[in-house]
Amino acid sequence: MTQRVLIAADKFKGSLTAVQVAERVTAGLRRVVPGLDVEALPVADGGDGTVAAAVAAGFERHERQVAGPLGQEVTAAFALRGDAAVVEMAEASGLQRLPRGVFAPLTASTYGSGELLRAALDAGARTIVFGVGGSATTDGGAGMLSALGARFLDEDGEPVPPGGGGLADLARADLSGLDPRLASVDLILASDVDNPLTGPKGAPAVYGPQKGAAPDDVAALDEALGHFAKILEAEVGPRAVEYAAAPGAGAAGGIGYGALLLGARFRPGIEVMLDVLGFAPALERASLVITGEGSLDEQTLHGKAPAGVAAAARAAGKEVVAVCGRLALPPESIGRAGIRRAYPLTELEPDVVKCIAEAGPILERVAEQIARDFLT
Repeated sequence: MTQRVLIAADKFKGSLTAVQVAERVTAGLRRVVPGLDVEALPVADGGDGTVAAAVAAGFERHERQVAGPLGQEVTAAFALRGDAAVVEMAEASGLQRLPRGVFAPLTASTYGSGELLRAALDAGARTIVFGVGGSATTDGGAGMLSALGARFLDEDGEPVPPGGGGLADLARADLSGLDPRLASVDLILASDVDNPLTGPKGAPAVYGPQKGAAPDDVAALDEALGHFAKILEAEVGPRAVEYAAAPGAGAAGGIGYGALLLGARFRPGIEVMLDVLGFAPALERASLVITGEGSLDEQTLHGKAPAGVAAAARAAGKEVVAVCGRLALPPESIGRAGIRRAYPLTELEPDVVKCIAEAGPILERVAEQIARDFLT
């Protein structure tokens, strides 16, 4: 049988995009096995890098000017193929859209994510995969809903300030102006987390500190989002409170909650993306699968891209190895995930700073080792 390698890896955050990972691994493999048949399918789990993965799989990139998390104008992209769109909230409302060292846990807004969804509707999308993760925001999706026509008003009938903190002043919610096209679109909430909106496992408590929220901010945001759900109950009925407790509601600062209010159905991000990217037919053609991401750790096992790739490959009876910047899992955990062996860059270069700075060349050397171990 002809050897064919499928490279289905996520980005190495801060070092290499998923596309660059595939390029470097391909170069290293072919140095040992010239002319090796390699298929690259960069993957993502719904977080940052999702649009890039869709574009690499043949979707067309569309750019729009939208509001960043602090209201500043940013250029954000979504991906479109036929009437199917991939929209990544981090493109508009992600942490990378904040100035370096600046956090705005109480005021950052998802308004730009709503503008991106509207742009996808304008482009004719009938199915929208809404990838959420890597957000700078904790506003329960209020900004996104506002961009799509909802109104959130205080006691004086004025719009509440942007961000999760502003929801404490909410007196009335009006969803009657929501874009009518949303009713006839298949909206899929793609996320690698299944947290509820509030409480000890909710968006503010679990993810707020990553976005600069101090303990007092976390408490204020949790209370404000709970209040948001109660006010929405008067507008849309008991489902507003039910959605707040639903898996995925707390994704990306609660934008998952806003998406559920729009009628989205929640699916694990990597499962959705593997479908969208055409992973199944590519897997069928492969004799060896190489997956990976920057850090293989406990989080990887809970819905991250390598775990999803390995699970699908194992079900198809294919051998899987992983590349990573650092490895923080014991061999038995890797084996249970369906990965035969993991190859961290730190095995060749123990200096982590050097590993990050020179990730590309080191990854090529790692790929050479994989070729020697599995392809010769």
